[in-house]
Amino acid sequence: MKKTPFVTKDKLDEIIAKYPTPFHLYDEKGIRENARNIQKAFSWNKGYKEYFAVKATPNPTILKILKEEGCGTDCSSLTELMMSEMVGITGNDVMFSSNDTPAEEFIKAKEIDAIINLDDISHIDFLDEVAGMPKKICCRYNPGGKFELGTDIMDNPGDAKYGMTKEQLFEAYSRLKKMGVEEFGLHSFIASNTVSNDYYPTLAGILFSLAVEIKEKTGVSLSFINLSGGVGVAYTEDKEPNDIFAIGEGVHKAFDEILVPNGLGDVKIFTEMGRFMLAPYGALVTKAIHEKKIYKDYIGVDASAVNLMRPAMYGAYHHITVMGKEDSPRDHVYDVTGSLCENNDKFAVDRELPEIEKGDILFIHDAGAHGFAMGYNYNGKLKSAEILYKENGDAEMIRRAETPDDYFATLKGFGL
Repeated sequence: MKKTPFVTKDKLDEIIAKYPTPFHLYDEKGIRENARNIQKAFSWNKGYKEYFAVKATPNPTILKILKEEGCGTDCSSLTELMMSEMVGITGNDVMFSSNDTPAEEFIKAKEIDAIINLDDISHIDFLDEVAGMPKKICCRYNPGGKFELGTDIMDNPGDAKYGMTKEQLFEAYSRLKKMGVEEFGLHSFIASNTVSNDYYPTLAGILFSLAVEIKEKTGVSLSFINLSGGVGVAYTEDKEPNDIFAIGEGVHKAFDEILVPNGLGDVKIFTEMGRFMLAPYGALVTKAIHEKKIYKDYIGVDASAVNLMRPAMYGAYHHITVMGKEDSPRDHVYDVTGSLCENNDKFAVDRELPEIEKGDILFIHDAGAHGFAMGYNYNGKLKSAEILYKENGDAEMIRRAETPDDYFATLKGFGL
């Protein structure tokens, strides 16, 4: 499927005149439309709620937009809990799914009345000791082994540090019930960035069957089941994007076939999508500033892996549009690089692109999730600004770029 920027070159030139590159740009219209489609796809379930994974795009303006569209937040750290609270998202609108959890994070989650998702059976006593046991609790499941869809191995839960075994789950629910917990949930995340309409329905079938087994063996009737994240995006043009309506209907079918006949037809369905919610509706906008010809042809841009780490970290593909040259032949082969003192600081390797000249603007697609969020300050590089491209066509800065003063602030008084 052809990738097209959500902003025109003329509009982008206007934005750059006000906010210098590099920056992350988010499409408010696309974000809202996608959130509404997700709500429609699961509207058959009366208690459905999407808990946006804050780690994907931790910006309060984004969280406010999603709150207006009926979403909660999925948090995994103290500061994510604090950010949710700052924008008015608390209580049952927050899922706290963490691992190796410090005491202060459980305390904060309990303080704002978030739904706490226990990653390990040993956390039962730890939570009770440091914060007290809430009346509502969730447990995270790890099925072990390999997870397959058809003949394709999607991921390897057996090597993942997250969640409890089935036997531990049975023990956990029994213990929690004796401790006075009144409402229970089940959570599992077993594959990442799946571009398949079958992932959620398959996972749902596994968890729905487990819910029936939990009821039979412990007497606990779950009130909600959280499918977590894992629904991905098509980063390359040769793949078809996921169809959220087909996914929702697939989960609905499993719900009717497994839960309803077993007296669990009131179970609420939750999701925690980050990538699917935001990735296609954000881009890294950067300018070509150098061209180098040695054994290969290189285009140097003013962004680096500090701004988008996925290509350097995973070898991940992000499509690149050279603005104004969308219809030009891709008859040049480049490595597109940043300026870090690391050879993996490349947004593209041996990529066929139109001829790129100094000053050209590159629109790096699908950077709206796990883009800015994974940034760091290696080489003393500073994080870029975040800009919201609003529905009315205006551009609004929603996070300013870092300055050298920000970088040195934690050192003042310690040798500076």
